[in-house]
Amino acid sequence: MQQRLHQRGLLRLMLKLPAIRGELQVRVGHGETLNGLCANYEEACVALERFKASKRPEERAVIEEYETLCSNIESDIILICLQDRSMPRK
Repeated sequence: MQQRLHQRGLLRLMLKLPAIRGELQVRVGHGETLNGLCANYEEACVALERFKASKRPEERAVIEEYETLCSNIESDIILICLQDRSMPRK
């Protein structure tokens, strides 16, 4: 199940962040942090879609919270990829 979440999250991120798509493809599978973030991103996006589909006004705060969560995960992944780019390769 975790592997499936990870794969779906990775695909979703590659669509959302085309500038680092190649970096994601290279880095994924080589670090538990990135793999975990991909799975967490998938879970957060699925929940966000579900809340948005409900169209209930009382869900607005939860929707904003999940939008922020998704954005924060995207930022974390971008930072990981940028940090890895700046490190010398062996």
